[in-house]
Formats: sequence, structure tokens, C-alpha cells
Amino acid sequence: MKKFRPQPGFVVQAYRFALDPDAAQERALRSHCGAARAAYNWAVGWVEASWWQRRAEESYGITGEQLTSWRPWSLPALRKAFNEGKHTDLRFASWWEENSKEAYSTGLANASAAFDNYAKSKNGKRKGARMGAPRFKSKRKARLSCRFTTGTIRVDTDGRHVTLPRLGTLRTHEPTVKLLDRVRAGTARILSATVRHERGRWFVSFQAQVKRGLVRVTRPDAAVGIDLGVKTLAVMADSTGEIRTVPHPGHYDGALGQLRRVSRVVSRRQGPDRRTGQQPSKRWEKANAQRNKVHHRVANLREDALHKLTTAVAAEYGTVVVEDLNVAGMLRNRRLARRIADAGFGEIRRQLSCKTRQRHATRVIVASRWYPSSKTCSGCGAVKAKLPLHVRTYECDACGLVIDRDDNAALNLAALAAACTTGTGVAGDQDTAPAVSKPRGADRQTRATRRSRKAAAGRAGGATLPHQRQAETRDRTQTEALTLW
Repeated sequence: MKKFRPQPGFVVQAYRFALDPDAAQERALRSHCGAARAAYNWAVGWVEASWWQRRAEESYGITGEQLTSWRPWSLPALRKAFNEGKHTDLRFASWWEENSKEAYSTGLANASAAFDNYAKSKNGKRKGARMGAPRFKSKRKARLSCRFTTGTIRVDTDGRHVTLPRLGTLRTHEPTVKLLDRVRAGTARILSATVRHERGRWFVSFQAQVKRGLVRVTRPDAAVGIDLGVKTLAVMADSTGEIRTVPHPGHYDGALGQLRRVSRVVSRRQGPDRRTGQQPSKRWEKANAQRNKVHHRVANLREDALHKLTTAVAAEYGTVVVEDLNVAGMLRNRRLARRIADAGFGEIRRQLSCKTRQRHATRVIVASRWYPSSKTCSGCGAVKAKLPLHVRTYECDACGLVIDRDDNAALNLAALAAACTTGTGVAGDQDTAPAVSKPRGADRQTRATRRSRKAAAGRAGGATLPHQRQAETRDRTQTEALTLW
């Protein structure tokens, strides 16, 4: 085996394989994942104990340096405290030696990252929704996962087994030749391995540093606009005017009949009841496993279809234009939520962003959420003020163009790539939305109502609305120096 030498052009890539552990190996896998959860809960309790102690002391009038000091949550500090107390702590003293030290390190590292995210979010240094303080993980709901970074981590030479610390040699459900060939050639080095129980199976994911060159796309000068929908999964229009339609697979809809049958069987069995402490029967567990098997098959089919679609698009076009959809808001529509969730709009955008950047270095343009792709005429550029969702055919009042609504939106998205410039423009940046002069593309003239007239009068008089006062209060709170508790 050739010696691995880091060189320019290496990327970090994951290789995931399904496992076929025997009964003893599965018990060991669950024990390691449970140890990671126990270490995480210990770290959360150990850090927050000082918070509650300080709060109690402040209620007694103790202030300043007399208060109990904050306990650190850095990974080295957590490891040191855990190693000092694991011999005497009754929660670990009798069984901590049964698992690899990497299992406990996994839980401590996750707790450290959770506290870091909480502190950054509270101080306004983290994007996205505000995060609360870390909470204890439930044994019933926690995801079984454990990460190994040291020790014997390798893919065996037979191509059907992997070796992990303390777990030994595990048989894989599929060949591992993709990673094994690269390791033998010296073009890959395994950095870590993560075992996880997902969709009824055990998986091992190897994080490897791989030498990978960029692959040239088939049509580097072509741009494609992708309009995602419910009736059809995607309508793709390229810069030459060619339109292709990807039908909605409808994997979940196809499995609804089978799901109804197995769910009926589950409802007739004696299931668990947390209020009374009733334990599920063996027949209920068997029926519930059959129901979960149907859900897992639908999820696998959906994932396979999305990967095939995004891989084909990323390998063909030099520029890909997608929309910034409010998927969370769309899921509130109870009539369309099931088909929207089955389509996986957010996953399509995530996969396109990843594959175009790492494999082909092509451009991804994200159109603004308010860009009127459906209301704009792809022929003359006229914009309709309103276009209800039930109107599936676009009819232009200016030039008389009659075209399918989704085809018109895809053509407008493809034309958006020509308006973007490389370098300092939008198209040269990943996941960036172009500036649009009119967010909705319409004249924004709405009928005057009593509420709108009252709001306009308030703004003219210098008054602030309730939501404006809430925003101002939130901004002031974020700018102030915040404490952790």
C-alpha cells in the first residue's frame, strides 16, 4: 500500500456502507451509542450545575467573586472532568470499561459543540433561529450514533469487512471496493468512522481525504432553470429554449395503500402507553417493524431518485438556477403538505449546491424568494399583477403568449443566468440571490382597507406598530452584552 502524501486537490469525502452485524456485534454497537448518549447527558448536567448554583447564590444575595465560578464546556475540560469522576460516579463506575473511549469522547464533543452553538446564538454570532440551552437526550428518542477518530479504523482487503476499535471486524452488506481501491492506490486516507442506526439498519460512514479532480460538465456554456412543483417534480428549461419535465415519482402516494393496511394491524395490537406504564406486546412490536419497513423503503426510493436527478443536472450544465423556496411555509398548507414533503424541495437545492461546487465547480444561482418567475412573460418580459395558483396556463396580455405556467417559470429562471455576471456579480458566488428591483414584480397596489389606512396614518404620525416595536426590542437585546444565564 502506497504511503499517503497530502497534496493540493484533496477533498474530504464520506463513504457510507450498510453493515450486517451479528447479535453480539449489534449489542456492542448499541452499547457504544448508549455510552455516547450517557456521556452527553453527564456533560450537560455537569456544566449546568454551576449555572443553577450561581442562580441559588444570587437569590441569597451573594454577588461578585464570591459566586461559584462557571464550569467550562471546552472538549479538553470536559474530558478531564469526566476522566476524574468516571471511577467514582455510580452511573459509569460499573460499566464504562466495556466500551471504547471514543464512545464517551463522542458524547462529550457533541455537548461541547451544543454549548458553543448556544453561546454564539445568544450573543448574536450565529445565523439562523435562536438556539436554546442543551437538553438531556432521551433513551427512547435519541439517535444511535458513535464516532471513532483513533485506533484501528480500516477497510479490510477482502472488500466485505471493516474493522473498528473495540467492535472488531464487521461484515458489510455491500462491497467496499470504491474506498478500498483508493486507499491501496494512495489517493485516500481515512480520517474517522461513524456508526449510526438509521432506517432500521446499521451504517458505517468513513470520512476520508481523497484526491479528486474537477470533472468537466457536458455543456459548460449552457444554463438551466429548474422550477420545482407538486404536479411535476421539476421543469427544466435551458438557455437554448429546450424544456424537459421530470414527473413526480410519488413514492409515498404509491405506498399509502400498504401503509393503511399495516397501520390497521398496528392499531389492533397492544401498544405502549407512557401514562399507565403499559409495555408493548410482541405482536405490536412485530407489526410496528413491518410499518417502519414501508416508511424506510419510501425514504430510500426518494433519496435514490433525488440523487439521480441532481447528479445528472450537475454533470450537464455549467450554470444552474434554482429558487429560494419557503419550504417551511409551504408545508403549512394542509392540502399540499404531503406532496411537498414527498418531493424534497430543500434536499434538491442542498444536493445541487454540494455537487456543483465539489465535483464540477459550476455556478449555482439562487433566485430571490420574491422573484416573479411565474408572473413574468418569458417572451416579452411583461409582469402580471396577480396569477392564482389554480391557473396552470400563462396568457400574456401584452404579446399574447400562451404557455404552461411551469414552463414559463423555468424559462425565466434560465434567462436569469444571462443577467448575472461572474466575478463580482451574483453568478460567481455560491448560493447567492440576484438583486431584483421589484421584489414581487408587481406594482404592489393593493386595495385600501381600514387596517391599511390605520397603519398608514400611524406611520405618517410617527407612531410605531406593535410588530415594529417588537423588532426594535429584539434588535436592542441582541446588541447588548448578554450573559449565558
